[in-house]
Amino acid sequence: MEFLESVALYSFLRGPMVWVTFIIFIVGSIYKIYTLINLAKKEKVVLPFINIKAAIKSYLHWLIPFGSRSWRLRPYFTIFTFLFHTGIVFIPIFLYAHNALWYESWGISWWTISDIVADVWTIFVIIGCLFFIGRRIFNPTVRFVTTYSDFIFVFICFFTFLTGFLAHYQWLLPYRAMLNLHILFGEIMLIAIPFTRLTHMYYFFFARAWMASQAASWKTKDW
Repeated sequence: MEFLESVALYSFLRGPMVWVTFIIFIVGSIYKIYTLINLAKKEKVVLPFINIKAAIKSYLHWLIPFGSRSWRLRPYFTIFTFLFHTGIVFIPIFLYAHNALWYESWGISWWTISDIVADVWTIFVIIGCLFFIGRRIFNPTVRFVTTYSDFIFVFICFFTFLTGFLAHYQWLLPYRAMLNLHILFGEIMLIAIPFTRLTHMYYFFFARAWMASQAASWKTKDW
């Protein structure tokens, strides 16, 4: 416990470890995208076949809640999916406490969400993690394609948001210990993105463009 509460650990996580985390995340992400584009080029029929207009329409329908028939057929799954994914992206960026750290470190700041909105949204993300864990365990179709790494990442995400929430209210552990755990899990989550199925955050746009282009060639829609 003393180690978790130590100022030395906090300084390491807020200093050198931040740079290591962002370097791995950025370089790993660039490599994944570069590899995907190269594979598409080698296929010869992928990139020339892309219909930009159809791709944009597909993005809009699949990125808007209930914008596609598939979303409308599974309303509860749709709600959890959108709250979960938007929360993972927007809470860390627009949280006031994080914004203050950005300003303290680099002198930059932007619009923030209120603490109440952040709290409610965070709870939905935490519940969403449990929902997706349960889905991978009890849904036979999803369980068939699930690997241990899928569970590991969801747990990392779960503990990142849970420790942040608990640190904010100073529950369970001393504030410094919980804060250090929150920072550590957050950095692990960023590092894990290029090396887990979370790369679908990049692949989504390529896959959706391809499927939309195919649908357009058949004079139909992919949503």
